[in-house]
Order: sequence, then C-alpha cells, then structure tokens
Amino acid sequence: MWNVDPKLVVITVFLLTYLWVILFYHWKTQIVWAAVVVLVAFKLLSPEQALASVNWNVILLYFGMLFVSETFLYSKVPDYLATLFASKAPSVRVAMVILCAFTGCLSVVLENVAVVLLVAPIALAISKKCGISPVPLFIGMAISSNLQGAATLIGDPPSMLLAGYAKLSFNDFFVIDGKPSMFFAVQVGALVSVLVLYLLFRKYNTKLPPLEKAPYDSLVPAVLVLLLVGALALSSSFQHGEHGVSYMAGLLCCLFGAICFVWYLWHSRARKVAEFLSKLDWQTGLFLMGIFILVESLSVAGVMGDLANLIVRVSGSSPLFVYCLVVWVSVGISAFVDNVPFLVAMLAVTRMLIEQTGLPPHLLYFGLLLGASVGGNVTPIGASANIVAMGIVRKQGHETTFGEFVKIGLPFTVASVLASSLFVWFVFRVSGTGK
Repeated sequence: MWNVDPKLVVITVFLLTYLWVILFYHWKTQIVWAAVVVLVAFKLLSPEQALASVNWNVILLYFGMLFVSETFLYSKVPDYLATLFASKAPSVRVAMVILCAFTGCLSVVLENVAVVLLVAPIALAISKKCGISPVPLFIGMAISSNLQGAATLIGDPPSMLLAGYAKLSFNDFFVIDGKPSMFFAVQVGALVSVLVLYLLFRKYNTKLPPLEKAPYDSLVPAVLVLLLVGALALSSSFQHGEHGVSYMAGLLCCLFGAICFVWYLWHSRARKVAEFLSKLDWQTGLFLMGIFILVESLSVAGVMGDLANLIVRVSGSSPLFVYCLVVWVSVGISAFVDNVPFLVAMLAVTRMLIEQTGLPPHLLYFGLLLGASVGGNVTPIGASANIVAMGIVRKQGHETTFGEFVKIGLPFTVASVLASSLFVWFVFRVSGTGK
C-alpha cells in the first residue's frame, strides 16, 4: 500500500512502545497490546503468526505460580522462618544480611515482588527496634530477591521465558549435560554478594535486641510448594520431546495453583476471596503475551538477524568478547528498562549468535539470563521488586535517592554477575561443554 520499508515500521513501533512503557509503566499492558493491534492491522504480522508466537507453557506456568505464591504467603510460614533465623543473629549487621539472604532464598520458588511484600513487615520491625533507617535493608532485600529469581525455572518470569524458548526443564537449571547449571552459578554469585552486603552494612555492627517470633497459620501450603518442586523435578524427563512444545511444567503449576486456591477457600471459609484475587499480578501475564507477539514482529521483519550480525562484527567473533557483550550489555540495559521485553527480544538474537559463532547454547543463554535478571539491581527503577521496596520505605517517611540505591546496588551487581558469569564461562566454555 505504501512504499515504506516494513522493517523500519516494525522498529519504529517497537521503539515507541518501549518508550511509552518506560514513561507510563502502570499502563504497560495496554500500551503493548495497542502496539500489537497496530502491527496486525497494518499486516506487518498475521493473526496466525501472533497467536503462534505466544509461549503458552510460560503463560500457564506464570499464572499457576501466582496462586501458589499467594497461598504460601497467606500461611505466614515465611514470616515465621524469617524471624526465627534473624533472631539468632549476634548483631544488627548479621541480622540484616540474614534477612537479605532469606529473601533471596524465598525468591528461588516465589515471585520477587511478593517476597519483598512478605518480608517487609519483619524488616520494618527490625529497623524500628534497632533505631536504624530501613532503606539499606530494603535495598539489600530487593536486590537479593532479583538475583535468586534467576536460579530456577519458577523463580521469576525471565527464567520462565528462557526455559520456554530454549526448551529447558526444571532439572536443567540444576544439572545440564552432566554439568552444574544456572542454580549453582547464581549461588556462587549469592555467596559473593553476601560478603558485599556484609561490608556495606558495617556501620550497623551493634547488638541485636530480642525479636518476637511470628506465628504461622498452617504448614499445608509449604508442603504443597515442596510437592510442586518435586513434581517439576520428576516431570523434567517429559519436557524434551523432539516435536512440539511440552506443557508439562505449565500444567503442573496450574494444577497446584488450583489445589492451593481450593485449600485457601476452605481454610479462610471463603472470606476475602476478592482481596486474595486482587493481590495477584494478572497484568504481567497479559503483558508477557503481548511482548511475545511484539518481538515476533522483529524476527519476521529480519531485525534480529541484523542485530546478531552487528554483535559478531563488533566482537570480531572472539568467543569471550561475544559472551562478555551478551552479559554486560544485558546488565547495562536492564539497569534502566524492564528485563522482560528486553530478554524476549534478545533470546532470538542470542540463538542467531549461537548459530553464527558455534558457541555452546547454554553459555550464551545463561549469560543473557544473568545479565538481564541481575542488571536491574543497579538502579531503583531497574526491577519491579526495587520499585515496590522503595515505595514501602517512602510510605514510612524515608526518602531514597537514586545515588543511595546505586551505592549498594552497583557493587552488589558487579560482584554477583562477575562471579556467576565466570562460573558459567568455566563450566560451559573452558570445560568444553558442547551443544
């Protein structure tokens, strides 16, 4: 109809969408779907291509985990464990590090924002009792949560996205091709980051006052979470079919999500159901679907291939340079923009880089996940958990500056990403792991 390069139009729509999402983050879902309508209306993407581009296993997995996570939080078992561990600390400094590490551990199986909201009352109580500002503690909890969210398939949307795209099972995050995988890479980074937080919290080296343990309501949700993890581990052998896409992980999460919701209805006598449902982040699931379609338009137009070729030219095809570019460019971009659309866009680019360079797929995929997931820790706007954490302390009358967050977030990010990415490089490149 018009003598306009479709590639230029698709790039323009994508960049404008990204800009509007950054400027009007609360409207991100509506903005992305408006862009999808434009692409389909102008026949830059067919309805069939749009529908086929959505990874439905990831969507099922995400919505199922919403119900599992919220029910586990409702049981107050995490509250009990947090105060139990923190009360054993000999000083405020150690208690702060323990609470950050505990927040990270919960994020291995629970959504990051939900974990921060859960631990927030405990962190505020500790800060008040000790007479300290809660800001450093909340920054530490948020960034620890973001780091550990990359450790497992169910930890955070970026992990789910990578697993769906690269056809990775739950067990593949622990051991793949006989090698220690993403979980262990993240734990190496977590050990280093704990030392960083311990140094950054050095001025809080005073005696911790007694803490009252928080009671829990029921152990049933905790048992269900453990059963879900076990079921995902056992089902991993069914997720590597040669043809088609396996929906095992997504269906299992939906099944356990339904069981958790039924248990909640029984335990609460069906009270506050609307409040329970309102706490679930439905918007992000719809946002993910729209992002899948938006990024597919870039692939159809050939933009991803152009970007992959550019990276290869810049790196001179050096394996280490390519790997470092993938990791640290991801860190830099994710420090300021939402890591979900960035990761979805970069997955296709990474696949092309793998094809062009012959590097082991898991080397670049895990490097991308590390950079995109942990890069958000640099700034207060880099991840949803950061925004929520700073919002909580602001409501308590404590203002946080951009620089104050970066003073903790930047050294934490550099240390954890450096340690984790070196682990991934050694395991999947130096040790000679193939495709």
